[in-house]
Amino acid sequence: MLKNIHHIAIICSDYQQSKHFYTEILGLKIENEVFREQRNSWKCDLSLNGQYVIELFSFPDPPKRPSRPEAQGLRHLAFEVENVEETAKKLNEKGVLTEDIRIDPHTGKKFTFFADPDDLPLELYQQ
Repeated sequence: MLKNIHHIAIICSDYQQSKHFYTEILGLKIENEVFREQRNSWKCDLSLNGQYVIELFSFPDPPKRPSRPEAQGLRHLAFEVENVEETAKKLNEKGVLTEDIRIDPHTGKKFTFFADPDDLPLELYQQ
């Protein structure tokens, strides 16, 4: 029935800031970008290593997403990395704060969390 996850949609409060974060800081590539005049909304399709993964949307005055305390719904978006320490260091050098690196007690893998400009929780998870 299901084959794969096609994409994840993210609504941001400041389109230019979020586009910069996902492309210039995280390194995703813009595949397509359109302004939808009837909705006063930008839509940007982003890929990672050639795979379409994120739709970035802007809408006028979207309500804030509750991140803390954790709320029902999608908890976070995790990115697989080869080395959590190196990737976290690169993000820190670009001004992105990361949490302390932890070890998943079930897999023994390293991971850490950080946030996008709208405080959406993002995770780095070592392969």
